[in-house]
Amino acid sequence: MARGLGPLQLVLAAAGTAAAALDVLADGWVAVGYVRSGRPGLAALVLGLRAAGSLGTQACSWLWLRSDPPALRPPAAPPLLAALHLLQLGVLCRCLHALKVGWNVCRAKEEAGEEQRHMAFLCHDISMLRLFETFLENTPQLTLLLHVILQTNRAEPLQGLGLCTAFLCVTWSLLDYHQSLRSFLQDKYELSLSSSIVYFLWNLFLICPRILAVALFSLLWPYAVAVHFPLVWLAMFLWVSLQGTDFMESPGPEQLYRAVVAVVLYFSWFNVSQGRTLHRSIIYHSFILLDSTLLTLCWLWYRSPSDEHSYLIPVVSAALPCYLLGLVLRVTYYKWLHPSLQAQEGRGFDEVDANGTSGGMELLPPSEPDLVNRRMRWLVQTQFSISWPGGQRFLNGAAAVESAA
Repeated sequence: MARGLGPLQLVLAAAGTAAAALDVLADGWVAVGYVRSGRPGLAALVLGLRAAGSLGTQACSWLWLRSDPPALRPPAAPPLLAALHLLQLGVLCRCLHALKVGWNVCRAKEEAGEEQRHMAFLCHDISMLRLFETFLENTPQLTLLLHVILQTNRAEPLQGLGLCTAFLCVTWSLLDYHQSLRSFLQDKYELSLSSSIVYFLWNLFLICPRILAVALFSLLWPYAVAVHFPLVWLAMFLWVSLQGTDFMESPGPEQLYRAVVAVVLYFSWFNVSQGRTLHRSIIYHSFILLDSTLLTLCWLWYRSPSDEHSYLIPVVSAALPCYLLGLVLRVTYYKWLHPSLQAQEGRGFDEVDANGTSGGMELLPPSEPDLVNRRMRWLVQTQFSISWPGGQRFLNGAAAVESAA
């Protein structure tokens, strides 16, 4: 299942871990800066968003860890692991454990298949946790940073750099998650450079206008966002629940997963159920486009004629074309670059997206059930609608091993 972990991948993993640690320090530094400038409310908001997002991410990490086979857990007693998660250090512990396993794999003279699969298992979970962390912590903080810049009508060099970097990091987390899912597929379905660029760009072009619309709305009525977000989140949570997800091992944790996905959907598309996604995608993007348009129109209508933000009019005018361009790139990706289409070539299918039937797509040969990440494999089936001989039996075997552990 692992695609040959090398030194470059290990360096990238170490850089990601260091970036996550620096992000925590940066939030603390920003909060201190707000306190010194006489804005303790913003400091509390920054720390509150960090704490809320961290709690959700750490809860998911702990629930996954409890269901994993003991051999795949960090070498520490369960009470210590629980304490680390309570101290919001559980994900960092996962990353350090993955780096240790990756170092052992790179040092091995001969390829160690079991350790490679062990490393793949850990990396899949870390990729998913980073995606959750991005949308639970970084994306709300990015919206807040944009709000502060627009409110003060000036951007310090570090703020401008942080804004651009944050947008790129949010989009990169989606690309990394998608690449992680693709690693379950055969080599011929690996994400090419052109596919990666298109996937990265369409997510960037769709997320930027959404965050801009929320930030503009918050300029007029900062407290109204505290009403808007829960209402949209509740609609997304109900929508996800109606689709019948089966990601976690029990109903209680499944509700947490749906709640986290609803936050992701507030900002970006995220597929959660098998079958053809075209109609669900049209409903979602129509809703988000309408909602973002209404938020922006409210800002345009109620802003003061003497408002100093007149320079934003061209930016706002470009937001809709930007969103539409993102949709065009998304259609381009699913039309020519999605693995479902590659699998259907020569088979007479002309669907743009997965249709819930066997499209001929191939997974990597199944390995031992206790070394397979059941959660991510389920998401692969969700994203690509894959079927393979004995696949369901294999998933059932993996689930049985995890419950026995």
